[in-house]
Amino acid sequence: MSQNNLISVFCFGQETGRLGFDEDRNVSYFQYNPAFLKSGRYMQLFPGIIKRVLPTQVFRSYTGATFRGLPPAIADSLPDNFGNTIFKAWLTGKGLSRLSIPELLAYVGLRGMGALEYHPAKEIKGPATISIDDITDVVTAVLKQKGETSGKTLDTEALLNIFRIGTSAGGVRPKILVAEHKDTGQIIPGDLVYTADYNHYLVKLGIDEQLTYRREVMEYAYYKTALAAGINMMPAKLIDGRHFATLRFDRTNREKVHVLTASGISGLDFRDPSVSSWENLFDIALHLKVPHRDVEELFRRMVFNLVYANHDDHLKNHSFIYNKEEDTWQLAPAYDLTYSLNPELNFQRISRALSVCGKRSNITPEDIIATGERYTVKDMRGIIREVCRAVNVWETTVNDLHIPADVAAGIQRDFNMLM
Repeated sequence: MSQNNLISVFCFGQETGRLGFDEDRNVSYFQYNPAFLKSGRYMQLFPGIIKRVLPTQVFRSYTGATFRGLPPAIADSLPDNFGNTIFKAWLTGKGLSRLSIPELLAYVGLRGMGALEYHPAKEIKGPATISIDDITDVVTAVLKQKGETSGKTLDTEALLNIFRIGTSAGGVRPKILVAEHKDTGQIIPGDLVYTADYNHYLVKLGIDEQLTYRREVMEYAYYKTALAAGINMMPAKLIDGRHFATLRFDRTNREKVHVLTASGISGLDFRDPSVSSWENLFDIALHLKVPHRDVEELFRRMVFNLVYANHDDHLKNHSFIYNKEEDTWQLAPAYDLTYSLNPELNFQRISRALSVCGKRSNITPEDIIATGERYTVKDMRGIIREVCRAVNVWETTVNDLHIPADVAAGIQRDFNMLM
């Protein structure tokens, strides 16, 4: 394979290996840097799928939209949904139709979530400071046009800036990465900055849509409820009463933190219902040898999602953090806890992303207890009671946030108060 088809994978300032990709066969190749292997450091950096061996490893089975032929841990770095929408618009403005997988990783470069970096990185210049209002206007235009219209509307500095700070943040909703200066409050692109002078946020943009409420405000209500339920989350806030901003757990202590999703660790496709279960998520945690308190935290999150009708709890909405000093993994703070449906519509049947005891609906307290017993969770009924009691915080918060009463009532009808 030619040198032009190779891209170097870095972590913590070291080249861990090189990745090649065969576009015709949709097959990827990875080989560790011998010096990295010889160092004996970061033994658990890629737990499981990428073996810690010197010979070139070939990855043929990870096809489809989730992994795109890449090793799952590397595929975690690819833009997802919203990022791809913006990226498509940006390519159109450049007169390009598509990029190869190595080229796409080069554009992710140093800007990806977590600590993985891809060299040589493509430089994308943009303004040094940003206005969330300006970005929101451009994102609204892009989403309305679905990337199909070219011209001045999409050929803007703001769009370029959105690409720089938004495409590596996965998910469906429009989001960007920003850094807020702790003293001045100035907001700058947060894709490259990770110093102690800034707080580093992932911001979900409150875009005008045909709803009587803002999804981002609803997510803030869920955040407050989850905290009351004893769930570990990063601090979050609302910006201008409409944009949901949460501190990033992959940027701490002036360093990038290595983070992988459950899907990226296991190679289980989060789009595949046959492998999407809470039991598989618990098994991933056990494979990583996380502290048992993390297993009990997963149980609490499972209960929360069942009680408060968060159906979008798929395997990419759960992540694990690598401790490079101890060469161990732990459960990352919870994220994307919210009501994912439209309460203004009447849903007769709802299927959950993750099953419990093989069920995606009509899940009973007995199913929950059976799962907890399987993973030796203590005081299961106490956890369930604590999670259910947080409904009082939910009711107070939706009122304080002026969420329409009929919307709040519609969501609360879907709650499953297990006890």
